[in-house]
Amino acid sequence: MELDLFAGVAVGDLDRAVAWYDRLFAGAESFLPNDTEKVWTLAERRHVYVELAPERAGSAMVTLFLADPEPFVAAAAGHGIEPVHRETYENGVRKFLFTDPDGNEIGIGGPPVEAAR
Repeated sequence: MELDLFAGVAVGDLDRAVAWYDRLFAGAESFLPNDTEKVWTLAERRHVYVELAPERAGSAMVTLFLADPEPFVAAAAGHGIEPVHRETYENGVRKFLFTDPDGNEIGIGGPPVEAAR
């Protein structure tokens, strides 16, 4: 099955959100399809976008699972974006939780450290 993914995040202030997500996804290709959205291409056919929708802002929960999340988290920190929570589940799976200016949750997960090597 071929699959394209567009994960949407409603935001209350487009300029503020774009600035934050540009830092979080630094280096990702991006485009503006119209004057109320911005899209970041994180992998082939896999995208995260923000949309100006103040009435729905702050309720999104998106998790990206990476083979090794540490480089992503370090790069985000280098751009001034730090996780608000770090967790390691009983099975060793790691999750780093970021919150955007509206309170939307963007999780970055990864396998146990042993599996990532």
